[in-house]
Amino acid sequence: MKIRTKRVYDPPVPADGRRILVDRLWARGLSKAKAKIDYWARTIAPSTALRKWYGHDPHKWKEFRKRYFAELEANPDVAELKQQMGKGTVTLLFSSKEMRLNNAAALREYLEQ
Repeated sequence: MKIRTKRVYDPPVPADGRRILVDRLWARGLSKAKAKIDYWARTIAPSTALRKWYGHDPHKWKEFRKRYFAELEANPDVAELKQQMGKGTVTLLFSSKEMRLNNAAALREYLEQ
């Protein structure tokens, strides 16, 4: 399985495969029809407290990943996410302007372990 990450605001393309939104909140100003989301894994996203604590501060990235992985380990919905991913290419979608240090990148790392 190939796991990619991409901003939800970027246009969908066939190479995306299965498109899974991994944010707790819906992307502002984006219609569901335009987003072409196959599955919304909102319960997989970092908790609101963790998201607010992190605030996309690059100095907190290592600790953010540690705390987020702990949340994922305790989250029974990870099994549902894996089932929804299937076997082919999957694109984890996020709305953050931060392209590298975001929850989708951390989730991808977690799933690839």
